[in-house]
This record gives sequence, C-alpha cells and structure tokens, in this order.
Amino acid sequence: MSDFVQARRAMVNSQVRINDVTDYRIQDAMLELPRELFVPRSKQAKAYGDAEVEVAEGRFLISPRDLAKLIHVANVRPTDLVLDVACGRGYTTALLARLAETVVGIDSDDDLVRRASERLTEVRADNAVVVKADPTAGVPDQGPFDVIVIAGAVDEVPDALLEQLAEGGRLVTFVRSGPVGRATVFTKGQGGSVGEYVVFDGTPTLVPGFGKEDEFVF
Repeated sequence: MSDFVQARRAMVNSQVRINDVTDYRIQDAMLELPRELFVPRSKQAKAYGDAEVEVAEGRFLISPRDLAKLIHVANVRPTDLVLDVACGRGYTTALLARLAETVVGIDSDDDLVRRASERLTEVRADNAVVVKADPTAGVPDQGPFDVIVIAGAVDEVPDALLEQLAEGGRLVTFVRSGPVGRATVFTKGQGGSVGEYVVFDGTPTLVPGFGKEDEFVF
C-alpha cells in the first residue's frame, strides 16, 4: 500500500467522517481520488494535511474538511448539472464528477485550465470538462445549473452566478465575515427568488476576483 493511499484513508477518517459528512458517496470519492495529483509536485507531501495547499500564486485548494462539508451541504444528486467556479487544478471538479451527472469547471488562468483538463483525463472523469471563463460571470450558455460550487471564500456572490441557478438549485461557498468564512447555501425558489442560510464556519482564503472593491477615501 502506497503512502498516498494510507494518507487518503487517514484524511477521510480524521477530517471527513468525524465532521458530519455522512454521505458515503463523498467519503468514497475522496478515498479513491488521488488528491496529490492536483497540487504542484513540490506540495504533494502536504496534499492530505488539514490545511489549504497553494496550487498557484494566490490560488488554494481548500482543506479536505472544509471541502467535504461544503459539498455535503450542496446535496449533489446523480442527475445534477454542476458548475465548479474558479476550479484551479481541478480537484473539486473531479470530486464533483463522481457525484453528479455532468460537471463544468471554469477558471480564468490558461495554465490552470490546461492542468485541470489533463488531470481530469488522467482520472477518467469523462463527465467533466474545464473551460476558460471569468469565474465571476460563469457560463450562462451552459446552464442553468442544479449546483454551483465556489470552493473558497468570497465577500459576496455575483448576481450573474445566482441567475445561472436552476429552480431548486443550490450555490455553496464561504461568505467572509471578518476573518471567518461562513459556509452558506443559496437556494433558487419559484419565480427566481433566492434564499440563503449559514451552515458552518471555516477559514478558506479569498478567491481572487471575489473581494469587495476598495472604496475611495477622500
């Protein structure tokens, strides 16, 4: 048994199962998916630790605990069409692909789009694709989506993404409140109304492009 296989088991046992992630599909997906393939080679030893891993300058793969809980509250179904926003090197996209019917990952960085696409092919996530797009704008021509995931912190969720939710759809992310991110589920109701509720706290890094613009001070 390889060290990475043992590390995956330890990750699921110590960071996922004990943190109210009771969906066995998520547990099994995290046990099977080689997380180390989705981080830089120099960071592979940190892939299964209880912390974020930097995958590019200013870009992070959030901790296993935060990611598992976030996906759990999204309630991804086998028939869902899912959008993974600011997907980075594609780990979350690949994980969602094991839970949903189809997954679209988007990122604005050419190198990350290329790397994510290569890794999805490597792990045979044939029902997922990564395309270059502005994460704050989404891909309206591909929706509406049953689930939208922003696996990191935001100051606010752009209206453009909420508009791409299908009726009954869920958008999940961490909305910053000071230094803390509050895992929040946004739901689309009849007539386009959007509700939200907070589920748990975490401390993921802000996703570039999702911060409030600095106000001018006179």
